[in-house]
Amino acid sequence: MMPFYKFDYFGFDFSLVIAFVIGIGFGFALERGGFGNARILAAQFYLYNMRVLKVMFTAIVTAMLGLFYLGWIGWLDLSLVYISDTYLMPQLIGGLLLGIGFVIGGYCPGTSVVSSSTGRIDGMIYFLGMFFGIFVFGEIYPYITDFYYSTAMGRVTLPDFLGLSHGMVVFLVVVIALGAFLLAEWTEKIMKTKSGRAIE
Repeated sequence: MMPFYKFDYFGFDFSLVIAFVIGIGFGFALERGGFGNARILAAQFYLYNMRVLKVMFTAIVTAMLGLFYLGWIGWLDLSLVYISDTYLMPQLIGGLLLGIGFVIGGYCPGTSVVSSSTGRIDGMIYFLGMFFGIFVFGEIYPYITDFYYSTAMGRVTLPDFLGLSHGMVVFLVVVIALGAFLLAEWTEKIMKTKSGRAIE
């Protein structure tokens, strides 16, 4: 939404319309990229197809460089960019559970919606399972509230956490991304050679 909603350039109702349009566009891009197919997504964990890693690192680096340089030239006030509070242990465990679900089911929440919208039965089942998980979480939330808000760190960024400048963190992430791309290409070639299986 950029800062338009924050500065009351449009109301809440219209912001939902914009969110819907952005969501449809994002889902279309995911489907065109093959991310509505659990086989392509699960191939990441078998090292046959590293498309997920490449796309995610591309998205991270693109957004990071855009924010950094727009802030540097004064076109963007980074203090207006919303950052969620960090609760280290709950978020680590939540991320682990999400990862386990990703490996088992072959989808993340977003890709399960994309898969469901194209009529894939496995995507629909995963999508329903996601809502069941939300329901269970809602029921047990009163009993885990203390843990949910434990290990609070506030709104912390990587430069803050590592004690490095924003520019150095940007440089390091770009280097890591390039290394990950090279490693992914090498891994795909090795796995294809060993198995004789074409990468989808």
